[in-house]
Amino acid sequence: MRTQPLHEKLAGLVRTGIALNSIRDLDSLLELVVDEAMSLCSADGGTLYLARDGALLFYVARNHTLEARIGRTAMGIMFGRFVLPISEASMAGFCALTGQSLNFPDMHNLPEGTKFTHNAALDRRTGYATRSQLTIPMHDRHGHCVGVLQLVNAMGSDGPVPFDGEDEMLIQAFAAQAGISIQNAQLDELLRKSHQETLFRLSSAAEYRDRETSNHIKRMSHYARLISYQIGLSPSQVDSVFQASPMHDVGKLGIPDSILHKPGMLDPDERRIMESHAIIGSRILEGSDVPVVQLAAIVALTHHEKWDGTGYPRGLAGRDIPLEGRIVALADVFDALSSRRCYKAAWPEEKVLEFLADQRGKHFDPDLVDAMLNAMPSVREIMTQYQDTDDDFAMLESPVRAIIQSAKHR
Repeated sequence: MRTQPLHEKLAGLVRTGIALNSIRDLDSLLELVVDEAMSLCSADGGTLYLARDGALLFYVARNHTLEARIGRTAMGIMFGRFVLPISEASMAGFCALTGQSLNFPDMHNLPEGTKFTHNAALDRRTGYATRSQLTIPMHDRHGHCVGVLQLVNAMGSDGPVPFDGEDEMLIQAFAAQAGISIQNAQLDELLRKSHQETLFRLSSAAEYRDRETSNHIKRMSHYARLISYQIGLSPSQVDSVFQASPMHDVGKLGIPDSILHKPGMLDPDERRIMESHAIIGSRILEGSDVPVVQLAAIVALTHHEKWDGTGYPRGLAGRDIPLEGRIVALADVFDALSSRRCYKAAWPEEKVLEFLADQRGKHFDPDLVDAMLNAMPSVREIMTQYQDTDDDFAMLESPVRAIIQSAKHR
C-alpha cells in the first residue's frame, strides 16, 4: 500500500498542482487540498485550518475509517467548526506560528519536552485510534501563513504506520502549491464580493429613486436564486442569476421624477417613458466584459416581458424570453405584491398565490411558478430575514431627517 515509487509520487504531485490551480471556488479547493494530500501519502484522515483574523478556523475534515462507519455528513456534524489560537498550545497553532512542520510517529508517545499533548477526546468519542500525525503549514507567495494541513495515520498493509521522510517532503511541496492556490481563491472571492457589492449599491440607488427599500432587491435576488436552484441550474448559473438580478431596474435612474413618482395613473406618453427603463437599463450595462454585467443587461431588458407575449419592450413570448429574464420577472412581481410599499399594504400570502396561479402561463413561465410554489417554506424564510422596518420607510420619506436621527443614537 506504501510501495509506490518516488517518481510516481512526484508525477502525482505535479498533476495535483495543476488541478489546484484550476479551481477558484474556495470551499471546493479546500476539500480538494485535503483529499489530494491524503492520497499523496496514503493517509487515513486529514484536516485543514484556515488562518483568519489572527486565529485558525477549523474548516475541512476527512477520515476514511470514520466515513465508512458513520458517513461523511455525520462526521462533518461531529467535527463542527471551532477556532484555535495561533500559539504553541496546539500542534496546528505551533506550525502556523513558527512555520515549522511536525511529524510524530506515535501521538501517544510524544518526545520529552513537547509543549503540547494529543487531545484524545475525539478518539474516545468516535472510537478512532490516532497514531501517526503530520502537520504542515501552508504559506502564500509572500510567506504569510494561510492555513495548516494536518494528516493522520499513514496506512501500511497492516494498519497505521509513521509518515516517512518522503511523505514529509511531498506534503511540504504540496502545501507550498496549496497555499498559493488558496491565496488566489481568496482573492477571487474578495473580487466577486466587491463586484457584487458594487452592483448592489448601484441597484439600491435605482430602487431608492423609486421609493423602494434596499430590502426589496435583497429579497427578490434571493427569490431569483431560489427559483434557479429549484429548476436545476448549475451552481455557477445560480450564482450568476443572484448577482445579476439586483440590476433589473437600474434603468429607472433615467426616468424623470415627475413620472416615476406620479401619484395617479400614467397617461399613454408617460407610460411609454416609464417602460423605456428596460431599454435604458440595458444600455447602461451593455458592452461590459464582465459576464455578470452582461447577464444583468439581459435581465434589465427582458424582466418585463410576459410568457404570453403581452409584455415590453419587445413583446417576446415563451422561451424566446431569456430564462434569466423570466426568473427575475417572477421574483420581482412576487416581492412587489407580497411586500409593503409606501403607497400600499402587503397582499396576504393566499392572495399572492392565487395571483401566481392565475398568471401561470400568462405573465409567468409555468415551470418557474411551479418551482417557486414548491419552495414556499424557503420563500417565507427569505421574507422574514429581509423584512422591512418602519425605519426603512422613514428613510424613503425623509432621508436627511432619518440619517440625522440615526446619527443621534450612535
